[in-house]
Amino acid sequence: MGRTLAVVVLCALVLSGAAFAGEPGFTPVEPASPNAEGIKESYLWVAIFTGAIFLLVQGTLVWFIVRYRADRRAREMDGAQVHGNTNLELAWTVAPVLILVAIGSFIFYKLPGIEDVPAADRVEVQVKGYRYYWNYTYPNGVIAVDKLRAPVNQTTRLEISAPDFDVIHSWWIPALGGKFDAIPGVQNETWFNPTAPGTYKGQCAEFCGTQHAVMRAEVEAMPREEFDAWLEEEAAAQEEGTSSLGEETYAGACAKCHGLAGQGDIGPQLSGNQLLGDAEAVEQVVRNGRNQMPPVGKDWEERQMEALTDYLEEELRGS
Repeated sequence: MGRTLAVVVLCALVLSGAAFAGEPGFTPVEPASPNAEGIKESYLWVAIFTGAIFLLVQGTLVWFIVRYRADRRAREMDGAQVHGNTNLELAWTVAPVLILVAIGSFIFYKLPGIEDVPAADRVEVQVKGYRYYWNYTYPNGVIAVDKLRAPVNQTTRLEISAPDFDVIHSWWIPALGGKFDAIPGVQNETWFNPTAPGTYKGQCAEFCGTQHAVMRAEVEAMPREEFDAWLEEEAAAQEEGTSSLGEETYAGACAKCHGLAGQGDIGPQLSGNQLLGDAEAVEQVVRNGRNQMPPVGKDWEERQMEALTDYLEEELRGS
C-alpha cells in the first residue's frame, strides 16, 4: 500500500512540474490586456476552490483507504452501523452553496470588465474567418491577412464573423482576451487594449477542416504614432497597388495548401502554371472554388483580388 501511494505522489509531482514549467500549463498565458487580466484572475479564483476541494476529497479518500483497509477486520464481518450525523450533513450541504455564491459573485463582478467594450478612443476592425486564414479590414479600407496591427494603450474593437459560404471559426489570442466564434451570418464582438508593444500569437480554436492547424493569427501591438503612420501609408500603398497585400493574401489564403513557393502540398503545384497569367481564370477559381478547393475569396474586394493575381503572375508563373 505504501509503495502504491508513493508512486501516485511521485507521478503527481512530475506532471505538476511539467505543467507549471512553462506554456502550455495549468494557468492562462501572461495577460497583455485588461480583459485578459480579468480572465486570468477569474480562473485563479475558481482554481482556489476547485483545488481545495480536490485536495480535500482525494485526501479523505486516501485516509479512508489506509484507515479502513481490508486487513483490519475479517472479510465476513459487518462494518460499524452509521445512523447519520445532522451537523455533518448540514455542513456538506451548506458549504457547496457558499462556494458557488463566492465563485458566482466574483465572476459577475469581473464580467463587465471582460465583456464590455470601452466606448471612447478606439480602433474598429472587421475580422472575417475563412478557410484557412483571417481577413482584417480597417475603417479606412486597409486590408490585412492573418497579422493584425493595433496601437498600444488604445482599445481595438473587433467585429468577428464569417462569410455565409464558409464554416465556423474561432478567433483567439490568449494574451489579449477570450475566444470568440466567427459564425456565418452572425456578428460577435470583442476587444483588447495591449499594455506593451510586441507580437501576440493565437490559433483558430474551432476545428474548421483539413488545414485547421495552420489557421494561425497574430496581433502586432505598436506605439500609437507608429500605428497611425503605418495605417496611413498602407492605405495609400493599397490604393496605388504597391503594397504587399498580394503576397500576404497568397501566404494566408493559398500557400497553406499549395506551398509558399507554389510547390504543392495538399493542393496541386502552382509554380510554372501558365494559368497564373490569366487573371480571369484565377479569379474564377478563387471566387467559386474547384474540386476539393473551397471558394477562398468569394466576397473579396476587387483590389485584393487584383493584388493576388498580380503577385501570382510576377512571382510564381515563371518559377
